[in-house]
Amino acid sequence: MRRSSPTPVSVPLMPPELDTLRSRPRHGESVAQRAGRAVRRAIASSPAAETAAVTETAYAIQQPVTTGRQISVTSIRGGAGKSTVAALLALTYAHYRADPVLAIEADPALGTLPHRLGAREVRWSGTDLAQIVDPSMLITDLTGYLIPFPGGGWLLPGSQGAIGTRLDIDTYRVVMTSLRRYFATTVVDCETLPAEVARTALVTTQARVLVSPATPEGVAATRSVLDWVGGLHPGMLPTTVVVLSHVSPDSGLDVRKATEHLGIGGATVLPLPYDRHLAAGGAIRTELLGERTLQAAARIAAEAMNRAVSRGPGRQRTGSGAPTAPGSTGRPAPDTHPSAAAPAAPHTDPSAPGPGRPTSYGGPSGYGGPPAYGAPVAPGRPTSYGAPAAPGSPTPYGGHPTAPADPHGGPPR
Repeated sequence: MRRSSPTPVSVPLMPPELDTLRSRPRHGESVAQRAGRAVRRAIASSPAAETAAVTETAYAIQQPVTTGRQISVTSIRGGAGKSTVAALLALTYAHYRADPVLAIEADPALGTLPHRLGAREVRWSGTDLAQIVDPSMLITDLTGYLIPFPGGGWLLPGSQGAIGTRLDIDTYRVVMTSLRRYFATTVVDCETLPAEVARTALVTTQARVLVSPATPEGVAATRSVLDWVGGLHPGMLPTTVVVLSHVSPDSGLDVRKATEHLGIGGATVLPLPYDRHLAAGGAIRTELLGERTLQAAARIAAEAMNRAVSRGPGRQRTGSGAPTAPGSTGRPAPDTHPSAAAPAAPHTDPSAPGPGRPTSYGGPSGYGGPPAYGAPVAPGRPTSYGAPAAPGSPTPYGGHPTAPADPHGGPPR
């Protein structure tokens, strides 16, 4: 192992004297809103349509992957809800998927991702892990440096909350390339654009989520970012999901017109409604989120996973039994975006996953419908709410530590 710096000590995220500032968490929806929705559901709902929508979303989120998929989350300005969206995605993937899920904070200076995922203290950061990670390590060795969060996911903080802490490009690349073989899904909470790490994440992850405040000014700034991204490479826009984050109950924004304005080059635009629980800050408790928020989070996670797997909107949900696009033959299409593969680690296992080999992370689980969201789980549990992996697939911690690097980690072609 490489270790060139002293072992860090654990630092509490919130000083004990500030714990009294925390108010009692509120439900995301008021009692009147929940009662009104229950009445509407009893009178005019379609159980079959609701079940079909939930099942389709679950198919997309749970679709099998052959190599780790990395999804970056960024925004054009602070306060847009970037870390909140990253935390929601990480919690959703950890809830639905039975394979390892990792959340990485690549916004080290006073970032809020650890707070949103319920961490009480931090110790090892991305910079520390870059000096330690070694090809011979097993995933069970790595998790000792990570923080578990609900659902069985793992968190790698960006820092210990020190002012001026920075994450350089070399460290970011070491962490991302080293951890890709261990985690089926990685959500990266990036710095705001145009920071260097955020720009690098845009072109090296398989899908990207751009969070925009649901205001006219936020929409205008986000459109400028999309034009810039399209100028870098037009193939990046079809793998981009724009999230319109509502941080107030009534933003006064025409969502339909905003969607038309931002949906350029194949980018998908989805709203994230106002939620009292999210607006209050602190750890996200999924059992307190409003139903519309849970549905929106699942849909955003499904769209991001579709694009991370297919690298475009034309090829989605290739898992067995998954719905196919109109006119499709129903057969999974081959990946048509190969890039130069990184050299395999020494002593690579011939049975390790790679192009043309069976998935290493297990097939979709729970296809009869997702488990109840918000059910409590044991801390550090590796699977998502007891959902079993596909028959014959290895357990989340059974992956070989020297599996080949992902050949699709480069910029879209």
